[in-house]
Amino acid sequence: MLWDDNWFLERFLFWVPLVLSLTVHEWAHAASAKLLGDDTAQRLGRMTLNPLDHIDPIGTLILPLLGVPFGWAKPVPINPLRFRADVGMATGLLLTAAAGPASNLSLALLAAGSVGACAHLAPGLLPAAALRVIETFTVLNVLLAFFNLLPIPPLDGGRVVDAIIPDSLRPAWDGFAQYSGLALIAVIVLPRLNGIDLFAWPYHWAMRLLQVAQG
Repeated sequence: MLWDDNWFLERFLFWVPLVLSLTVHEWAHAASAKLLGDDTAQRLGRMTLNPLDHIDPIGTLILPLLGVPFGWAKPVPINPLRFRADVGMATGLLLTAAAGPASNLSLALLAAGSVGACAHLAPGLLPAAALRVIETFTVLNVLLAFFNLLPIPPLDGGRVVDAIIPDSLRPAWDGFAQYSGLALIAVIVLPRLNGIDLFAWPYHWAMRLLQVAQG
């Protein structure tokens, strides 16, 4: 039966870490922008760790709860014109874009560290369900960081490229950006059609991180 207790539990144990991870990711964008002089997100109530303020109905609720193993939150608004003069638009865009994936990597390291600390200092302290959620949280944040760093708009990696690309390559980049949605689908789908899992390396890296942490 599709909606049995085990199915719901599987979705819930994935959905909770996903929502928390996406919330911190968006908060990191907003907080870094505020530090650089742009308080747009703060004024709109988006510089918060309240998940309700970042939830996207489709990307955070419907698709993940239906079994799609990924998701997204509402993007945090950034106004590069409000960055401090000593920062500049390009640097500000780069730093605010990188803040999201950096927050996910930080969360992954913290989660793996907590699993390792419990394994060494208090074996058996964490219930199996809690341990599983933390492990899922670790892997998910590594995958989110990797995915968002792909150099394709509107991902954070695309915003980093947009901030640093030379003027001579700007027309070509702008042309590519017009078809970035198709490019993103191609990058995800085409490798799978050829038997290549784009996320295999970051997944195995995350599992290795958990193994090392647990000794």
